[in-house]
Amino acid sequence: MPVNAEKSSLVFKEGLLEKRSDGLLQLWKKKHCVLTEDGPHHGGGDTGKVKELHFANMKTVDCVERKGKYVYFTVVMTEGKEIDFRCPQDEGWNAEITLQMVQYKNRQAILAVKSTRQKQQLLVVQMPGQKTVRSSPNVA
Repeated sequence: MPVNAEKSSLVFKEGLLEKRSDGLLQLWKKKHCVLTEDGPHHGGGDTGKVKELHFANMKTVDCVERKGKYVYFTVVMTEGKEIDFRCPQDEGWNAEITLQMVQYKNRQAILAVKSTRQKQQLLVVQMPGQKTVRSSPNVA
């Protein structure tokens, strides 16, 4: 898999996506997007500005609809903001974003469990009239 030289993270998918603007006209604007292990990144045309949507801030990929040659989908952020995208049906951006988001959330859950276990194993137990007992950490 290619690596993003800027941040040295794995690139799962790269190409064009269209994002609906927030303005009154809600125009579809083409964005060059890169899906990495941190989440999707898209550049803003001539400005070269890159917008990052971190998986940590994403709640779900929702409202997948197929119309004509496009797949329309909405990325829902944890704070409730919804960002609308579309792509040609055969490109599968929505599926790849969903898959990578689920894998990211699973990795985070595993890390949380490991962290909790390590904290529990490192607890110092002070028993009345006895020496301090410290449990040894298990390395997984």
